[in-house]
Amino acid sequence: MFNPKYLMFSGTRELEEKIDEMHDKIIESSMFFKEAFEIYIKEKRSLNYRRASKKIKIVESEADDLRREIESRLYRQNLIPDLRADVLQIVENIDKVINEFDEVAHKFYIEQPDIPEEFYEKFKLLVSQVSECAENMSIASRAFFRDFVTVRDYSKKVYLLEQESDKTWSKLKQEVFDSKLELAHKIQLSALIGGVADVADKAEDCMDALLIFAIKRDI
Repeated sequence: MFNPKYLMFSGTRELEEKIDEMHDKIIESSMFFKEAFEIYIKEKRSLNYRRASKKIKIVESEADDLRREIESRLYRQNLIPDLRADVLQIVENIDKVINEFDEVAHKFYIEQPDIPEEFYEKFKLLVSQVSECAENMSIASRAFFRDFVTVRDYSKKVYLLEQESDKTWSKLKQEVFDSKLELAHKIQLSALIGGVADVADKAEDCMDALLIFAIKRDI
């Protein structure tokens, strides 16, 4: 339940809206990432995939603009000085997750990996897990700005999803290296699998920082 006691943006509505937009960008990039991967599985590096990956690039660019605007407002208007460092770190961490979505989608476009059908389901599962992990991190981060006491509750799902994605990443990587593919092909797929898994790792890093900030605010 929302607790007005913890509202930290009194008198800074515009800043709150910009940070909300930043959280929205996580959801958008996650959604477009899943869409792009589904297209790649069916069509490889098609025009449709290029369009889908371009959506992620646009979101990434918009997130960069938002991050710079938030940073500028915090310093130029001397807003929430006691929380400035924490807010800046949160915004930068969110931007890193969005950047990772964009980077991985671009790698698929540049490298054009051939993903054997036998790996489709685990690949899809991994993409789903890391996307959901990032989305839940966004929910937890948004909660920090309204009622940071509840951040701990939201964090549980982030950590569980990151653990599940680690298991999927490990099994998929093992299956790739156990297969009869050429070594270069195995290495390429392994690197891309690791890139996808890194999305959840970065979301977990964000969650770690959020919990520390929440503890500081709760003292």
